[in-house]
Amino acid sequence: MHNRSIAFWLFLTPVMLGLGLVVVVPFIYGFIFSFTDWDGLKATTFMGLENYVRLFKEEEFLSSIWFTTKFAFVSIVSLNVIGLGLALIVTRNIKANNVLRTVFFMPNLIGGLILGFIWQFIFVSVFNDIGELTGIAAFQGWLSNSETGFWGLVILTSWQMGGYIMIIYIAYLESIPKDLIEASKIDGANSFQRFKHITFPLVAPAFTVSMFLTLSTAFKIYDQNLSLTNGGPGNDTQMVAMEIVRTAFAENEMAYAQAKAVIFFMIVAVIALTQVYYNKKREVDL
Repeated sequence: MHNRSIAFWLFLTPVMLGLGLVVVVPFIYGFIFSFTDWDGLKATTFMGLENYVRLFKEEEFLSSIWFTTKFAFVSIVSLNVIGLGLALIVTRNIKANNVLRTVFFMPNLIGGLILGFIWQFIFVSVFNDIGELTGIAAFQGWLSNSETGFWGLVILTSWQMGGYIMIIYIAYLESIPKDLIEASKIDGANSFQRFKHITFPLVAPAFTVSMFLTLSTAFKIYDQNLSLTNGGPGNDTQMVAMEIVRTAFAENEMAYAQAKAVIFFMIVAVIALTQVYYNKKREVDL
């Protein structure tokens, strides 16, 4: 038992050391610098809460938070619906199961920047050609306004991550006892009743995990936002991560950008922990 404990800490130490040096220590330094006039090289003046008071008055930052929040909410719904739907398809007894799983998961392996440029071509060129051929105005002018830019980001993210969320649901769907499903069939339960009273309650933990992942991912998106819309038109589709990067590197206000990052971290942490808490309670109720 003692040897097992030593081995455990020996294996864990490099991971904890890396986490501390890459995540914890920079976060602490960043938090301290957010109260100064840090320019990326040195901090000469302690400014107190000035950076934090300023950011709550900045319309562009508040607008990016609102846009990101709307995007996160819609993405969470679409990703979980798509992920669960795909998982239900590929867990049926069909010959192409393994092929379908691979095809659905493959978009997640493509980098965000590349995906952004691919979908930019689809939305701008392909959609426009379809609109001209069919005369449907809805296909024309995509990414030219905040509404189509918003839905373009949602479509891109759903296409990219749908297969990843599918894998999480598959793990829980395949752990449902077959005897339980057979017993419900014998009792006369139809497909909808089996899903509502058996399948959905038993995959509730998967919903908690996938919702946490989709929430954190949706709030942190940067590369897709950069390559698809670059925050345009104007700054109407600029998400928080991009707004913070621009503040830091385009406007060279490192301390101010760090204050924004701290507030952003707090918002995401509170939302994520709250949804995990309530989803865990719902799992118990189910």
